[in-house]
Amino acid sequence: MRAWHVDVLTLFPEMVTGYLSTSILGKAAERGLLRVTPQDIRAYAEGKHRVTDDAPYGGGAGMVFKPEPLVAAIEAARERLPGARVLLTSPRGERLDQRMARALAADPTDLVLVCGRYEGVDERVRAFVDAEVSAGDFVLTGGELVALCLVDAVARLLPGVLGNAGSALSESFEEGLLEYPHYTRPAVFRGVEVPAVLQSGDHARVARWRRWQALQWTSQRRPDLLARASLSAEDRELLALGEEDL
Repeated sequence: MRAWHVDVLTLFPEMVTGYLSTSILGKAAERGLLRVTPQDIRAYAEGKHRVTDDAPYGGGAGMVFKPEPLVAAIEAARERLPGARVLLTSPRGERLDQRMARALAADPTDLVLVCGRYEGVDERVRAFVDAEVSAGDFVLTGGELVALCLVDAVARLLPGVLGNAGSALSESFEEGLLEYPHYTRPAVFRGVEVPAVLQSGDHARVARWRRWQALQWTSQRRPDLLARASLSAEDRELLALGEEDL
C-alpha cells in the first residue's frame, strides 16, 4: 500500500515533528503507511530576516501573514506532491469532524496543510488553496494543532495503522452516537465494580447494554447528534428503557 503523504507548511516545524514521531503515528511512518513532512514557511521568505508578517492595511490590532512566503511555500509543495489537495487552517473553514476524516481516509489523496498564524493570512492567499478547515468554534495561536488533529483523525482510519481495524468502527461519532463506556481489570476498583453484564459472557446482552449506553450518553450530552442519527425502531425502544429493564 502506498504511503499517505502530507506536507505541513508551518513556521514552527518542531511543533509537528514531536507528536508525529511517537506512538501509533510514529509506528505507521516506520511501516511506510504514512509520511508527514513539516516544511518551514520561513525558508520561502525574502530578505535577511525572513520576515513573514506585516501590519494590516486599514489599521487594526495584530499582524497579517504576508502572501509572498505562503504562496511560494504552497507552490513548492504542489511541485513535491503533484495532485495534492491544499487545505488552509482557518476559523472560517469547514469544521473538522468524523465525517470529514472518513471521507479523506476513503480517498487518501496527498495533502498540503497550510498552518495559519498571526491575526490571519492575507486574503489573496486563499486563491492558492483548495479549501479551509477549522478544528471548531474557537481561535488558536496557530494552525499546527488543527493540522495535527486532521492528520491523526484521518491516519488512524487508514488500513494497517491501528493494530485492531475494528477499533475504529465502534467509536464515538462513527454511527452518529457517542461511544459506550469501557472497563478493564481489576473487577473492583475503590469499591466500584465493573457492571455485571460485562462479566456475564453473554455477548448479546453485552451488545444490547453497550448500545443502550451509547444512546443514553448521546441523549444526555449531545442531543444534537441524537437528533441527526439514524435510529432503528429497536434503538427508540432502548432509549425509553431504564438500565434495570435491559
